[in-house]
Amino acid sequence: MKSSIVRSNRILSGSNSVKALLILSVLSLIALSCGRDSEMHDASGTFEATEIIVSSEVGGKILELNINEGDSVEGGAVVGQIDTIQLYLKKRQLMATVRALEARRPELRKQIAAIEEQIAVQTREKERIERLLKADAATGKQLDDINSSISILKKQLEAQRSSLTNTSGGITEDAAALMIQTEQLNDQLQRSRITSPINGSILAKYAEAGEVTAPGKPLFKVADMNDIQLKAYITSDLLTKIKPGESVKVFSDFGEEESREYEGKVIWISDKAEFTPKTIQTRSERANLVYAVKIAVKNDGYLKIGMYGGADIKN
Repeated sequence: MKSSIVRSNRILSGSNSVKALLILSVLSLIALSCGRDSEMHDASGTFEATEIIVSSEVGGKILELNINEGDSVEGGAVVGQIDTIQLYLKKRQLMATVRALEARRPELRKQIAAIEEQIAVQTREKERIERLLKADAATGKQLDDINSSISILKKQLEAQRSSLTNTSGGITEDAAALMIQTEQLNDQLQRSRITSPINGSILAKYAEAGEVTAPGKPLFKVADMNDIQLKAYITSDLLTKIKPGESVKVFSDFGEEESREYEGKVIWISDKAEFTPKTIQTRSERANLVYAVKIAVKNDGYLKIGMYGGADIKN
């Protein structure tokens, strides 16, 4: 009988221990949950940057593309070159055509010099006949003939001057058209230089030297990593506490318990509500809809695209 009582007491004691362990576990989970809630921010999201995909503007063989993923580049810096031999030869051909046109341009003064000399001779002859006519040594018909000759020469001079002017004008127009084509080739030659449009870091490289590219084909992707944005989500109850241009505290999530604090500025607030993303936590879990915001942050080199972060709105 005593042995049965002892066994019963042991069973009760064992069950009490199990209950105690269960209670401690629940309390621990509650404490952990409270701790997590206290660390939640007003808005959470991921960091992003303005990414630009640089494409080829002309077609041809890529002679150089001196970049690698992760490299820093300056805006306007030449990072590659596309073969331009055909463009260069076409430009030389156009310039030779322009020189040939200019060589055919008539020299107006030389072309009309002979007629002008004839008019001068006939004018002097007219003056001589007029003197003779006064001395009754010439006839009126001689004067009429010389006047007619001078008139004909002047009309020939006018016609030739007009013809030469039109010819020269046509050559000028043709040369101008060819020079415009030359400027177009110069533009294509300039565009054959591969440059970075912004100061930033190379995120991806889509082509290599030796490959043949075409207009519009992506070559690399670059992003400005100095000025980065946190795209986060806030619930509607926080809309009255935040506005564009307002400063907020931004926190980066580096995993476990490590994080960094930054000064951020709200640059955009969405005017449309969205469904709460499953991967985004907000302060009010009862809200079904949230609003996207973008917060500009000065990157100290630690922030990366896609990294999780949070923001606290200053009250």
